[in-house]
Amino acid sequence: MDTKDLEERLGYQFLNKKLLEQALTHSSVTTDIHRNYERLEFLGDRILGVTIADMLCNTFQNEPEGALAQRFVCLVCKDMVAEIMKGLGVSDFIKTVNACVKYKANVLCDVGEALIAAIYLDSGAIETAQDFVKRHWMAHIDKKSRPKKDYKTMLQEKVAAKRLPAPLYRMLKKTGPEHEPVFSVQVTVGDKFEAVGSSGTIRHAEQDAAEKMLVEMGVIDA
Repeated sequence: MDTKDLEERLGYQFLNKKLLEQALTHSSVTTDIHRNYERLEFLGDRILGVTIADMLCNTFQNEPEGALAQRFVCLVCKDMVAEIMKGLGVSDFIKTVNACVKYKANVLCDVGEALIAAIYLDSGAIETAQDFVKRHWMAHIDKKSRPKKDYKTMLQEKVAAKRLPAPLYRMLKKTGPEHEPVFSVQVTVGDKFEAVGSSGTIRHAEQDAAEKMLVEMGVIDA
């Protein structure tokens, strides 16, 4: 496997290429725990967590623990790690039996954490792995770590206050390729209000639909 291009994207050149290969190898290829990424993922998850916690404490010095915790969850969650790995083009280098698997968010997240551990083990310095995290997460620390508004809960509260029927959600369709689907969800409140949202997951599509419903009802601005 020629990983020169990937190493340039990561900003780190491996001395032990086998560590990099292990970090990119899914368990469908081999169940050998010393050749797939599962053990590395375990270690990398811990390095990512302590690094993000340190970044948050240094960046938001006046925020209470609760606010930092909310930001932390956003930055270490599956979707965030997968988004960063997707941006680095890591999917092209993941070794799996089923090609579609390498585009799944949970696999991208696992590989991302495994790469952090591999960098640590290869360099022999925790600071090198932390520098990798800081480089690729810093752009998201403010914009993406703000907790998203829970529009579904907001809508539920608003219709209850107005004594309207509870919102009903219904999936309309699923489009796009299997590894990057788009779900369309409809929300209705009685026979008076209706909105349709779409996203890569049903949960996010429901949130999008709820947000659009709140706009339609005049509760929030578009």
